[in-house]
Amino acid sequence: MPCKIFSLLFTVVFLVNCQAQTVTGSWYGKAEVMMQGSYNNYLTELIIKQKGDEVEGIFGYYFKDSYQSFFFRGKYNVKTREVLINNLPVLFYLSSGPNGIECPMHFEALLMVSQAASTLRGTFYTEEKYKYTCPELRVNLMMDINEKNQDSILRNTTAGKKFWKPQQDDFIVSNPSRNEKKTMGGDSTLTNVSEVTVAKDSISHMKLIEVFAKRKNTYSKEILVHSDSVRISFYDNGDIDGDSISVFLNNQPVLVKQELSSRALNIYVSLDSTKSINEISMFANNLGKYPPNTALMLVSDGVNRHELYLSSSLSQNASVRLRRKKN
Repeated sequence: MPCKIFSLLFTVVFLVNCQAQTVTGSWYGKAEVMMQGSYNNYLTELIIKQKGDEVEGIFGYYFKDSYQSFFFRGKYNVKTREVLINNLPVLFYLSSGPNGIECPMHFEALLMVSQAASTLRGTFYTEEKYKYTCPELRVNLMMDINEKNQDSILRNTTAGKKFWKPQQDDFIVSNPSRNEKKTMGGDSTLTNVSEVTVAKDSISHMKLIEVFAKRKNTYSKEILVHSDSVRISFYDNGDIDGDSISVFLNNQPVLVKQELSSRALNIYVSLDSTKSINEISMFANNLGKYPPNTALMLVSDGVNRHELYLSSSLSQNASVRLRRKKN
């Protein structure tokens, strides 16, 4: 009997230990510049999904007045509990803004699990030839244990709220349903912090709507949001193969023919308060090198973040319903 009890206890401990060793989750912390002197740090987060010895997810960071995010793939050594992610673009530590030079950094960290907390302790480092201009960043990431809200605490910090604003390459969308008769030209509801290239005439605009309407809408999910405006980020979650998309809000185009990559394509959307449900649809302009046209979409409302995988083709649009939470 004692042997059976010991065997049972060992099995339970083993299973709990195995579950505890996963790196899947939301991680957050400060990355410090490892140089003499006082420098701005990076508020960093990693949203990781582990599949065996591989990991994928989103790397994001705040630096000064800028927020950047990227889709990544990497490796996880189950035996040594080491995470390795290559080629993460990080703004140069002396950059004055979001358009500064980026350093090609690699991330290496060790998973530490205890009853108190789970941490990823490691560094961002670069190639030997860049080490003097792109110094090492030391980081200690903590896991967000709030299961109901997988968004990291980073997003709810004072700094995070202050910096949650459009950057140079992001798009701001007002309510297109109130301007349905306007063209995509001078009175467009679509703007960019710098410039935007869209269809300049109403014929192109109407043709796009006509093609969109002919395709079948497939609905993947209904999301409950806490705000009247959201940030929507699109990434190419597969091989970067030239996938190009247009984005529709309530059947009106708000983003036209933009190519997906590992870098976030951010849209700041003001929802229509007269509608109980707003619809976001992804329209495939092409199928890329490897059909169908797929994307990872993150919807952030300042409280929660929702992650969805979308797939569209030349015969169907991928749509998501956004329902505003009642006060």
